[in-house]
Amino acid sequence: MTELNIDNIKAQMRKGILEYCILSIISRNDAYASSIIAELKAAEMIVVEGTLYPLLTRQKNQGLLSYRWEESPQGPPRKYYSITQKGRECLEQLDIAWSELISQIRIIRDGNR
Repeated sequence: MTELNIDNIKAQMRKGILEYCILSIISRNDAYASSIIAELKAAEMIVVEGTLYPLLTRQKNQGLLSYRWEESPQGPPRKYYSITQKGRECLEQLDIAWSELISQIRIIRDGNR
């Protein structure tokens, strides 16, 4: 497999779990876009604003997140996102699905149990 293919596969894997990561971050503390991006980058899940905003909007439209505007000590007001009860329920289901997926991959990687 060439380096290009590996990078592409890794990017697709990250893209597939990004919404889960966003809900996880916001479930701990209300957050604004720049702080979400910083946390994703710290975990080496590099994301740009152009990728994040559509996901936040979709999650808000699905009722998983809500937001409020807050004055910022530096610059314009910030849009802070909060997880809703529906978002917490979704996150619980995603936690279960993630655990199942890890287990399934381990079985495949290790062969028959």
